[in-house]
Formats: sequence, C-alpha cells, structure tokens
Amino acid sequence: MEKPDSTTTTSTASRAKQLKGFKHTKPGILLGIGGGAFGAIGIVKDIRKAREEGDTLKLVNAGVAALALVTGTLLLVRELRRLGDDDILLG
Repeated sequence: MEKPDSTTTTSTASRAKQLKGFKHTKPGILLGIGGGAFGAIGIVKDIRKAREEGDTLKLVNAGVAALALVTGTLLLVRELRRLGDDDILLG
C-alpha cells in the first residue's frame, strides 16, 4: 500500500482552507444570500400547503423556518457591511 504524497496532502489541505475562507468573502456572502432566496421559495410552498391542509403544526414549523432564514440573511448582510467597512478603497 502506497503512502499518500505529501504534496497532494498539502495541496488538498490548502484547497480546503481556501474553500473555508470563501464564505467570508463578498462573493461567498452574496452566494449565501442567494441560496437563502431559493430557500424562501420552499418555505412559501410549505406555508401554503399547511394553510390548505389546516395543519397548525406544519404552519408553525414553516414560520420558524422563515424566521431562521430571515435571521441568517440579516447576519450575512451585517457581515457584508463589515467587509465594506474594512475595505480601504471604499473609504
């Protein structure tokens, strides 16, 4: 059995570190907000279905999911603004 090449392991670790750092960049944050927008579509469908069925528990579940989505989006917007504040070129 062959040992993994140290350059391959280092390269993989470096790539993983780059990807983890991506979510703290402006494109990464915007991608997160966009993903939340697609999540909102599913939540709206869940709310409509729960209302049609008259299922209070499903309605509460969809409402909690909507609140979580709003909170997550607000956190991303705050982080996006902080990135803008740290940018020297923006003033």
